[in-house]
Amino acid sequence: MKGFKTTIAAAAALLAAGAAQAEPVKVGMITTLSGGGAGLGIDARDGFMLAVKQANNPDLEVVIEDDQRKPDVAVQLADKMIQQEKVDVLTGIIWSNLAMAVVPSAVAQDKIYLSVNAAPSQLAGRGCNKNYFAVSYQNDNLHEAAGGYASSAGYKKAFILAPNYPAGKDSLTGFKRFFFGDITDEVYTKLGQTDYAAEIAQIRASDADHVFFFLPGGMGIAFMKQYAQSGVDKPLIGPAFSMDQGILGAVGDAALGVKNTSNWSKDIDNPTNKAFVESFQAEYDRLPSLYASFGFDTANLLLSAMDKASISDKDAFRAAIRAADFDSVRGKFIFGPNQHPVQDLYVREVVKEGDILTNKIVGTALTDHSDAYASECSM
Repeated sequence: MKGFKTTIAAAAALLAAGAAQAEPVKVGMITTLSGGGAGLGIDARDGFMLAVKQANNPDLEVVIEDDQRKPDVAVQLADKMIQQEKVDVLTGIIWSNLAMAVVPSAVAQDKIYLSVNAAPSQLAGRGCNKNYFAVSYQNDNLHEAAGGYASSAGYKKAFILAPNYPAGKDSLTGFKRFFFGDITDEVYTKLGQTDYAAEIAQIRASDADHVFFFLPGGMGIAFMKQYAQSGVDKPLIGPAFSMDQGILGAVGDAALGVKNTSNWSKDIDNPTNKAFVESFQAEYDRLPSLYASFGFDTANLLLSAMDKASISDKDAFRAAIRAADFDSVRGKFIFGPNQHPVQDLYVREVVKEGDILTNKIVGTALTDHSDAYASECSM
């Protein structure tokens, strides 16, 4: 009996030692670090790497490459990372057209993909996959919140504007889903466009009582500056992408008072978010953006899964990601059945704090909000 007990104790010790022996995880981050929209990718990278630095986990390796916002480059980099670098997890893509070029092939090769931003509708519904997790949102979400806000604010006629690519189409679809007034004009612009004289002339001539626009990165900067100079006084409403921290610094006071919708804001009142904002500012000498918050959450989600399961046991590792057992900067964080977040969406207003333009939460647009495609996912 004594020998039997000793054998059990020895076996338990071996199991404990095995459980404590972490298995390395290699991450391939493909994001936009040059050209138009580089600020978005830089923020996502910096948020992700801040979490990695804070965790100081020697078993996590990150390889970073610049997709130059070109689908063919993104595909080449993904192939290289999967076949040569032998990464376990992919992340980082900002733009939905790049995501659609990379994600389906990557997940089909049994690589886990964690989205720090792009979350097109095609991957949320029938195209959902057990290896694909959207940590940010589903593309329509922030625009749905904007449509809901515009309706609740009493607006009746909307001029809506977005670039002609998957996220742009999702954005206007989302806005229309929750806006109960009339759409006077629905305009799709060229991706990367910087001259909006023709569109602003259309807005001037329209009988719309407000404008909803989704123009991320440099597109939004150009539009906002030109709109302010035009003298057109129809109120603007946008998603956070169009009023994010990097945009505001470039646009200036013309953005003051503009309402925008987001699932994150620097003034969300929880300890994790406060610490994130403070540490990001200390590390990079600037306020974090929405993209930085998503990068930070994505890395911490991955680290939480590494604490629970080995990457060699894909089912267990996916289950650990799905559990989302980490402290999000957004507070409560859960995945829906299609592995997209169920979360609160806020209305923010652009304000000035000292000499810095930033956003302040002024209300909640949607609570515990899922997405419109989850029921189509048969996973």
